[in-house]
Amino acid sequence: MADPMTASPGWWTLLSDPAFLADPYAELARRRQAGTVQRDPETGIHFVLGHRAFTRIAKAPQMGRDTRLWTGGWASPEYAAADPVGYDLLSQFQPQMINSDPPDHGRMRAVYEPAFRPQAVAALEAMVRAEAERLIAAMPAAGVVEMIAAFAGPLPLRVLRNLFEMPAEMDADIARWSAALIKVGDIMMTPEQKRGALDALTEFKAVLREHLAARRGCPHAGMMGSVLAAAETGTLNEEETLTNLVSMLIAGHETTVTLIGNGLLLLLRNPGEMARLRADRSLMRTAVEEFMRMEPGGNMILRIAREDMEVDGVTIPAGAPVLGLIGAVNRDPERFADPDRLDIGRTANAHLTFGGGIHFCVGAPLARLEAQVAFDMLLDRFPQLELAGAPQWRLDRINARGLGELPVRVGAAAS
Repeated sequence: MADPMTASPGWWTLLSDPAFLADPYAELARRRQAGTVQRDPETGIHFVLGHRAFTRIAKAPQMGRDTRLWTGGWASPEYAAADPVGYDLLSQFQPQMINSDPPDHGRMRAVYEPAFRPQAVAALEAMVRAEAERLIAAMPAAGVVEMIAAFAGPLPLRVLRNLFEMPAEMDADIARWSAALIKVGDIMMTPEQKRGALDALTEFKAVLREHLAARRGCPHAGMMGSVLAAAETGTLNEEETLTNLVSMLIAGHETTVTLIGNGLLLLLRNPGEMARLRADRSLMRTAVEEFMRMEPGGNMILRIAREDMEVDGVTIPAGAPVLGLIGAVNRDPERFADPDRLDIGRTANAHLTFGGGIHFCVGAPLARLEAQVAFDMLLDRFPQLELAGAPQWRLDRINARGLGELPVRVGAAAS
C-alpha cells in the first residue's frame, strides 16, 4: 500500500521541488499536453490539469470530500497501525464541513452561510476599511515596506479576530497554529510536520473551547452568534464546532493573505495594468478575480471518488483521490484566451480557485471584499508602488501558494 502522506517519485517529486513551487506554470502547461487527467502509479492519485475536466469533477455527485473513503488512505487499519500520529491528526481534523459529504456537509455549512450572504458581508466593509487604514497609517510615507508582514498578513487575521470576538494578543498564536496546520493540505507530510500539526490542533482546540465557554449565555450577533447557537442546540457537536472554527480561522486567514500578496505582486510586475486600475476603480472586481486566476492561493484541490467516474477517457475508480492542479486549470488555453497574460478587465472569468459545486469556498465573499478594499486603499495612499527587491515565495509548503516576503518601495510620487 502506498502511503498517501509520504513522498513518492514522479508527481510528488515535482510538487515539492523549490523551483517548481516558485514558478510552476510552464511545467504544468507542458504536462497538460500529456492529458488532462493523469494517474500517479505510486499513490493511485489522479492529477487533473484541464479546466473542463476539473469543473466536471468539482460539481459531480460521484465526487466528494470525505477522505475516509480514500482506499488505503489514512482511515485504513493499516495506516493507523503504521502511522499512529498521522492517524490521530487526520481523525481529529476530519469532523468539519470541508471534509464532509451530504448530509453532514449541508448541516455544518448552514451554520456559516448566513454570515457570508451579500448583505451580511457588505455590512463588514466599514470594519475591514478601518483595519486596513490602521495598517496603512503605520507605514512610512516613502521608503521600502515588506508588504506581507506589514499588510497582507495582519489584515485578514484582524478581520477574523473581530468576527470571532477574539483578543488581539491571540494573533501570534493563531498565526503559529495556522502555519503548522496549513500543511495538512499538502497531503505529503514529514513525521515532524504531522507531530507539529497535531500539537497545534490540540492547543488551538483547547483555547477555542475556553473562548466559547466564556461567551455562552451572552447575546451575540453575526458569525459568533451562529456558532454558539449551533453548539447549544446540538446542530454541531463539540468536535464539529471546534474543528470548523479551526478551519475557518486558518482558511480565512491564509486564503486572503495569499490573495492580497499574490495580487499585489501581479500588479507590480504589470505596471500598465496597475495604472489601468488606478485610473478606473470600476475594474476592481474583475481585477481581483484575475489575480485569483493567475496566481491562485492554493496549488491543489482534493476530491475523493465516491463511485467510478470517467473523465476525459480516464476511469477514476471509487475510493481514488483526485487532485485538481489549479495553476494548470486556471491557465488552460481551451478555456482562457491568452491565459498567461494579466488582464484586470477579463470577463466571464471562470477560475476554480475557490473550488466548485457544493464545496465552493463558503468564505469567498469575505475574501473578495477584503481584497477589493485592500487594493483600493493601497492605490489611494501610495501613488508610487514598485518592487524593491526579489519577492520570496513560501517554499515550506506544497499546497498553499503565497509569498513569504514582498518588498515594495512606496512613495508620494511615481518615479
